[in-house]
Amino acid sequence: MLRSIVALSLVITSLSMVLGPRTSQALSGPALEGLASWYSHEDTGVTPWTANAEPFDDQELTCAIWGIPFNTYLKVTNMATGEAVIVRVNDRGPAERLVVAEQRVIDLTKAAFARIAEPRQGLVWVRVEFVRPAVLEPL
Repeated sequence: MLRSIVALSLVITSLSMVLGPRTSQALSGPALEGLASWYSHEDTGVTPWTANAEPFDDQELTCAIWGIPFNTYLKVTNMATGEAVIVRVNDRGPAERLVVAEQRVIDLTKAAFARIAEPRQGLVWVRVEFVRPAVLEPL
């Protein structure tokens, strides 16, 4: 599973180099499938800052995922209902032990998770697809 995430990251990095900066072209690349969970300020161990040094806000449509560049936009679809949400990568997670043991591929903020399922469900099977890669602004 971690190999798939790394491979997906390399595809996006390569495509962003080919397409150049400021591209708005949507990408259709390989998708990941697995479990999505959610996290919020209510959880123990959640820090006030995300991995890219933004203040953590569980009301934003953001996510934590391994191996995908920060500021990449992803479409997360609940496989049972077809409900989808677009989120921006600004954090790292889920905990690596959960990725390996439970097939978790992404942590959504509580607000993002609520767009595709009831938070009381805790976990849902999702498909994660790239919408737009992170774009670096020229200096």
